[in-house]
Amino acid sequence: MRQTALVAAGFTLSAICTSLAQAGRFVEDSRATLNLRNYYFDRNYINDTPQPALREWAQGFIATFNSGFTEGPVGLGLDATGMLGVKLDSSSSRSGSGLLPVDLQTREAADDYSELGLTAKVKVSRSELQAGTVSTFLPIAFASPTRLLPQTFRGVYLRSQELDDLTLHAGWLDRINLRDSTDYQPMTVAAPNRRFNGAAESDRFTFIGGDYAWSDTLTLKYYHAELDQMYRKDYFGFVDDRPVGEGRLKSDFRLFVTGEDGAAKAGKVDNRNSALMLTYRWGVHSLGAGYMQLDGDTAMPYLYGTEPLVITEGTLSSEFINAKERSWQVRYEHDFSHAGVPGLKGMLRYVRGNNIELPTLGGSDLTESEKDIELSYAVQNGPMKGLAIRLRHAWYRNDFARQASHRDDNELRVNVDYTLAIW
Repeated sequence: MRQTALVAAGFTLSAICTSLAQAGRFVEDSRATLNLRNYYFDRNYINDTPQPALREWAQGFIATFNSGFTEGPVGLGLDATGMLGVKLDSSSSRSGSGLLPVDLQTREAADDYSELGLTAKVKVSRSELQAGTVSTFLPIAFASPTRLLPQTFRGVYLRSQELDDLTLHAGWLDRINLRDSTDYQPMTVAAPNRRFNGAAESDRFTFIGGDYAWSDTLTLKYYHAELDQMYRKDYFGFVDDRPVGEGRLKSDFRLFVTGEDGAAKAGKVDNRNSALMLTYRWGVHSLGAGYMQLDGDTAMPYLYGTEPLVITEGTLSSEFINAKERSWQVRYEHDFSHAGVPGLKGMLRYVRGNNIELPTLGGSDLTESEKDIELSYAVQNGPMKGLAIRLRHAWYRNDFARQASHRDDNELRVNVDYTLAIW
């Protein structure tokens, strides 16, 4: 499959080069942007730990070019993304935040790092095939955008909308490029608290599924994915968003069913994760409440470096997906536009998990909790439109064994982003 992907990418690039004379909308529909991201990350551990803090500051540059497609029944195109990260502040005692690559021997963060991603694409009717550097934002493989530079994959990705109201996704991936890395690596399973064997590697992740708009208010979702010789995962979900009273009620249901695949190199996998998030929005207010329950003998596995996309996904320090865990959350959001500050938004959230089992650490009936506060502001118009600022603070606590990878901490993140349309 790896050779197939490379051949497909090479064929498409060659075809694009020979078709530039007849490019048509290849150039007309192209667009280019430059995103400048300034990122400060500060996580202080409360307990006695070998490393008392993760504290780094960096500047990122993300230049993106997306072409249109050549004319004809088969349209050809090319996307390119160039990324550069520059260290502004770090030290060997504070490195490892995920903003910058770290030398494993000295623990020193790199002064800078960069990468270039190329994506060949083919469009037929309402279907598009991508080969090369791809990003998937799906429940079974969500490329993480939560550090300085985004995480990407290498592989082939097909999206199709041939049928009204139905969007299909299918893909094959063989490598992952982590957020603080410049090269592609084999894929592994996230293993905090020693849930799984995080050293086991795989070079094949396949998936298929789609979203179906049953009505104007209800969307149904199903996906199947397999990380070769490690785990298989099925996702069932729906999102219902309908008017209720003076506002709208959004119901978000997610069910992950995960088991072992092949030799199960990452260890035993047996998990069912069911969750429901209800959010009511009226005027400038939004109030949500959610519950998530994990059953089975293990935690829920997901690709290391990605986001698990559970209903607690917005939290900063923990995913709340340990074995047997039950968690609930409340969340409030406010839009300050009514106060004469359009673009200013605030969020408060509390999440608590209990009934946690950590067999590798000798613990059971454990608890964890997190409190979050966030303020964000996006300039709405004028010469500084495209500027966005976000401040996030989290307080995370647990009663896990002290050797666990999740320790009590206070965390602050400050992002300043400016997106400029080049054309």
